Amino acid sequence: MANILHIDTSPRGERSISRTLSHEFVAAWKNAHPGDTITYRDLGRNPVPHVDESWIAAAFTPPDARTPELNQAIQLSDGLIDEILTADRCVFGVPMYNLNIPSTLKAYIDQIVRVGRTFAVDENGYQGLIPSSKKVLVITSRGGAFSPGTPFAPYDYQEPYLRAILGFIGLTDVTFIHAENLSMGDDARQQSLIAAKDAIAQAVVNW
Repeated sequence: MANILHIDTSPRGERSISRTLSHEFVAAWKNAHPGDTITYRDLGRNPVPHVDESWIAAAFTPPDARTPELNQAIQLSDGLIDEILTADRCVFGVPMYNLNIPSTLKAYIDQIVRVGRTFAVDENGYQGLIPSSKKVLVITSRGGAFSPGTPFAPYDYQEPYLRAILGFIGLTDVTFIHAENLSMGDDARQQSLIAAKDAIAQAVVNW
């Protein structure tokens, strides 16, 4: 039995493609693996706060030296990190905003990327502390086409950033499914959604 951490980042409801596709995957996964548990976090509708001065002070203060105020400032971050450490697999639904990720996801990332908890620094450089055995699936929605080989591929700051920051904390087994061309007319949109749904069906079997 595995624990799946499912995170949505779009503020939209039923109109959200990334949300719809991530839920489609999780429903199919749950059907194929009924014993697995799902932990769901909706960053789009319940965003976590951005880091502030108190958070930074707490993150760089040894736990036994923190004041009650600093412990409170870092409490949410500790919970989010424990949540991802407990998960065996993670599923993210991520729309592309202005060539990158939504600010809701960036705020979450800033909460969980913490020295001493999810990465370490030594004489050899940086080392991710989250076990690399965890698998991550990222399902994106994009108005245009940004995959390798397309004219706008150089403008994709979404997948490269997520691969880099997830790898930074140890999550290197990352699979992407892109629903692209969603603003390029009905035919292109439908073809992309069909391809994404096919990829989701394959991921349920092979992920």
